[in-house]
Amino acid sequence: MSDSTYDGDGFFGEPVAAGYDDAVSDWFRPEVVGAAVDVLAGLAGGGRALEFAIGTGRVALPLAQRGVPVHGIDLSRAMVSRLRAKPGGDAIEVTMGDIATTRVAGTFSVVYLVFNTIMNLTTQDAQVECFRNAAAHLSPAARSSSR
Repeated sequence: MSDSTYDGDGFFGEPVAAGYDDAVSDWFRPEVVGAAVDVLAGLAGGGRALEFAIGTGRVALPLAQRGVPVHGIDLSRAMVSRLRAKPGGDAIEVTMGDIATTRVAGTFSVVYLVFNTIMNLTTQDAQVECFRNAAAHLSPAARSSSR
């Protein structure tokens, strides 16, 4: 993990992380996750993917298993600890920080967030900054193809 200046877990500390993967939502079903991973792998087109709020790796791990290099940003060390404990989780790079403002090196073919993650940014300004941050991470080819 990088960004050693970050030291908080936000709303997603150990009590939430401990049961996060046990959620019963339809969004967590393997066929739903698999369909999302299919789309993301296609969008990555052989390039790198950046997941905002990577959490426990519910989407990032199967995407990485398909050969897409994945990097993540997350606020919660507890959630990322759960990611690290899963097979392949230690191979995914994660930068600790806020998805609205944290930058990582390089560019990506696709930048994504899933489920209701955008709602964790509780102001419109923060949500706009998140989309600006996503755009800033996209490679020139990805930016031109998204128009």
